[in-house]
This record gives sequence, structure tokens and C-alpha cells, in this order.
Amino acid sequence: MTESSDASAPHTEAPAAESQPTPEPAVDVTAEETAPAPEAEAPAAKPAKAPKPRAPKPGAFKTPSPVAVAKQATHTVVPVPVASEVPEERFEEALAHGLVEDGKAYVIVAEERVEVGPAADDDALHAYAHAFFELEASVERFHARLASAELAPKDIDESIAAIEAILTPPSVVGDLDTLGERYVAVKAEAEEVRTRIQEERRVAREAAVAAREEIVVTAEALAAKPEDQVHWKNDTATLRGLLDQWKEAQRSGARIPKDVERALWARFTHARSAFEKARKHHFAELDRSNADVAGRKETLVARAEELSQTTDWDRGARGFRDLMNEWRTAGRGRRSVDDALWKRFQAAQDAFFEARRGAADAEDEALSGNVEAKEAAVVEAEALLPIKDLAATKQALRPIQDRFEAAGRVPRADVARLTKRMGVVEKAVRDAEDAEWNSRNPELEARATGAAAQLQSAIEALEAEIAEAKAKGKGTAKLEESLEARKAWLKQIQSL
Repeated sequence: MTESSDASAPHTEAPAAESQPTPEPAVDVTAEETAPAPEAEAPAAKPAKAPKPRAPKPGAFKTPSPVAVAKQATHTVVPVPVASEVPEERFEEALAHGLVEDGKAYVIVAEERVEVGPAADDDALHAYAHAFFELEASVERFHARLASAELAPKDIDESIAAIEAILTPPSVVGDLDTLGERYVAVKAEAEEVRTRIQEERRVAREAAVAAREEIVVTAEALAAKPEDQVHWKNDTATLRGLLDQWKEAQRSGARIPKDVERALWARFTHARSAFEKARKHHFAELDRSNADVAGRKETLVARAEELSQTTDWDRGARGFRDLMNEWRTAGRGRRSVDDALWKRFQAAQDAFFEARRGAADAEDEALSGNVEAKEAAVVEAEALLPIKDLAATKQALRPIQDRFEAAGRVPRADVARLTKRMGVVEKAVRDAEDAEWNSRNPELEARATGAAAQLQSAIEALEAEIAEAKAKGKGTAKLEESLEARKAWLKQIQSL
């Protein structure tokens, strides 16, 4: 069995009958697909019995109206998907609620007769009964969709309007009292579902607006960042991600009001444009700065390459030291350019120091023959220690120093070692000279003699004072302490 659409009736073509009219079938307001009825030719002898359904043809979807069928001379039952499966006893029960009088069909509703359309005889009621069961099936299918399908409030309103257009005034024959009660219950449930869907959509719409607002606020925050706080790579990726989120929200999110969406999109576009403008300005300035840095470093590299050819090793070493200091203050440029320039600078520096190292090694090899003579002079000088006779030591050291100097330069590895050993001997001689000078310094001797004389006079005066005090019977303890102290000082001076 195939359901018919919400807003259209099941479409069936039937051959015209000359003797009986057939009423229009009920509109199916809930089905997802259109279910056309198969074509059938009604035998003239039994017009009231529907033939066995067959697969419909593509063009067999239009159904004649109930009035047009009712005016036909002979009645042909139009088979419909649901009505064709109704048991015969239910079909008879439906016919019991109708009657034909004066060429008109009536249905009994609340014990009152209501006209439903024209009818030639009682057999014409069959079409109206079929329409009743189609209407009943439409109500049930509508009810089933309320629980199993996602309907829009507009779909529910259209389905209710389509069903009520058949019920009021009625255009079918059957137990409309029971069907009406059932429909009232289904309609109440449908209105609850509609209210729930509307509320869910309102909540989803508010959530969608909030999500879009969050996207816009995040984009505006990125656009408002101070330039020195922007991480261009990460923030650009974030902004692109926000655009992807916006597109995804449009594709799969809840729909939001057009005016709200346009306003949010205008803000989002403005933020993106501001960020992109700042990004382009930043990288344009960065390109200019990189070009300046590259120019300065290119000059330094050219100077380094020229300096690498010199054989004035001292001047070259000082020059490379100065160039390195200038390189550190030249600034940072584009990494690839900086790396390439640094490789050239380092290559020039390495070439210079490698050449200087080679020259030094060659010189060391040439000077290695001087080590033996210089070492012999050092050993001879060290034999003068310890010093016993300063004058003889000084006399012997002078020719040794001359031979040490005459031996010439030695390799760098031996310079410090030999110079240090010779320096130890020379320092020992200087220390001995200082000691001898201090021991025979006339100035020191004069000062010592004068101090001794003064102390001697003080001692004699104290001794006289002590004798006088004793004669008078006075205490002499303090005088004797002063006397002992001056005697000790005199003894120290005399020992010099």
C-alpha cells in the first residue's frame, strides 16, 4: 500500500460510466508520496465491485471529482489503496450511514441528514464510502506522522485544513461521528506537536543566533588586537576556521531571521576585512624591513669576503670581530635570506681563520728548531737557584739571557712554557736585590740611629726619675713599666 500526499488526493483514472455518478475520493493530507490507483475498467454487469489493483501508469494520477463521477450514467468504483483493503462488513457499516433521495446522497451526522452530493441510486454511495475510508486513513496517517516524522508547523496547518475541508461540510459517507471524535483527538495532539516544534525551533533559532554572534565577536576581537599582540599565522588560521563554522552553520544549523543574519554577516565581513587589511599592511612593512636588513647584511658579507683575502692576520681578526658586532645589530630579516647570507659570512670568516691557522702552523714548524737552544738557556738559568752570591748570580745570568733572546722565536705552544720558567729565575734575582737594598739602606740606618739615641735618652731619664721616686718613698710601678717598654723598643732597633 502506498500513501498519498498531504495536499492532494490519490489520483486514479477510470473509464466513464453512463449510468451512475461516483463522488470525489477524500484528500490524503499526510502521506509522503503520491499513491496513484491503477487503471480499471468496470464490467457493465457489476459496476459496484472494484477490480483488483494493478501497478499505476505514469499518466494515471488525476482523479475525477466526486460530482463528475456521481453524474456518470453507470457507477464505477474507483479503487484506492486504503479503501480497497477495507473488509466488506466495515464497508457495509459505512453505507448504513448514508442514503439516496431525490437524486442526492446524504450522510447521517448526529442524527441529522447532511447532503454530500448527487447520486443516481444507492449504488452511487459506494464512491462516497470509499472516500470516507480514504479520509479515515488520511487522519491515521497524519497521526502516525506526528510521532514518526519531522513536520513543519506549516505542514500541520495545511494537513488540518485539508482534512477539515472534507469534514465541513462533509463530502463522504460513513460514521462521521466516530471519525469526528477521532479527528478532534488527533487535531489536539497535532496542535501540541506544532507548539512543541515551534518552541524547539525558537530555542534552536536563539542558539543559532548565539553561535553566529560568538563567531562574529571572536572575529571582531581578532581584528581589534594591537598589532604587536597578533600571531599572524595562528590568528589567520583561526579566522578561516570561523568562516568555515559560519558556512557549516548555514548548511546544517537552524535557520535564523534574514535581517539578523544580514546584520551579523555585515559585522563578520567588516571584522575579516579589517584583519586582512592589517595583515597586508604588516607584511608589507615586514617586507620593507626585511629588504633593509638584507641590504645591510649583504654589505657586511661583501666586506667579510674581501677581508678574508688579507694576510694581515691581526688586522683581519680585528676586522671580523667588528663585522660580527655589526651583524648582531643589523636586525633580523626573512629567515631564508638571513640563513643564506649567514652561510656566506661564515664561509668568509672560516676561510680567513683557516688561512691564518695554516700560516701559524707553517711558522711553528719553521720555528721548532729554536726550541732546543732556548730550552738549554732556561735550564742553565734554573741551575743558578737558589741564590747564594747575588753578584755572581747576576753576572752569570746576563749572558744566559742574551742566549735566550738570541735563540729567536719558538712555536706558540712553547712560548708561555719557556718564558714562564725564565721569569721565575729573573724574579728570584730581583727579590734578592730588594732584600739586600733594604738591609743596607742609608736612610733606614739614619732613621734607626736617631730613634735609638732618643730611646737611650728616654731610658736614662726614666731611670733617674725612678731613683728619685724611691728616695722619696713613692711608687715606681708605672715608671718601671715605661722603662721596660722603651728598653724593648731599643733592642728591636739595634737588631736591624
